[in-house]
Amino acid sequence: MKQNKQLGIEISGTIYSEDAHTNINHEEFLEKFIAFVEKNNWLFGGGTKQVDENGELVK
Repeated sequence: MKQNKQLGIEISGTIYSEDAHTNINHEEFLEKFIAFVEKNNWLFGGGTKQVDENGELVK
């Protein structure tokens, strides 16, 4: 019997605050994102990084 492959969603993009004067805290975002994923009984595999408005890595 042929078994169907599990399908998932690949996310590629950047999230910013609607208020241009407000920055998103990386740790706070991750806490909320992981809570959202776990609340829906999903899994996330990948990485995150904080970037500026030009997409440059923030260290």
